[in-house]
Amino acid sequence: QVQLVESGGATVGSGDSLTLSCAASEVTLNYYAVGWFRQVPGGEREGIACISNRDGTTSYADSVKGRFTISRDNAKRTVNLQMQSLQPEDTAVYFCAADSAWLSYCSLTYTSMYGFWGQGTQVTVSS
Repeated sequence: QVQLVESGGATVGSGDSLTLSCAASEVTLNYYAVGWFRQVPGGEREGIACISNRDGTTSYADSVKGRFTISRDNAKRTVNLQMQSLQPEDTAVYFCAADSAWLSYCSLTYTSMYGFWGQGTQVTVSS
């Protein structure tokens, strides 16, 4: 059973930057498609960034495009989400998800694509 652990959540001010990391127990994420999702209380889970495993194809939600970057740190065997120009509307619990299916795409909407999910990390952006 793959267990994912997110880290890096914090409370920051508007305009600040923050990097989240997703790590896995027992396996290396280097060969997994990984997605980052976020959810506010009472809201639906929103896919914001993902990276495929076969060729590194990335996809971003319009709400974060140009501000967030998903990348692999193969040495640390993590997938990171670098977030810049954070705004109060970015406040949410952020989750990473992963799957080993060898694909040249990833999905922000088809959450069933991902077989493994982390517990989430809180990001709060104050105005």
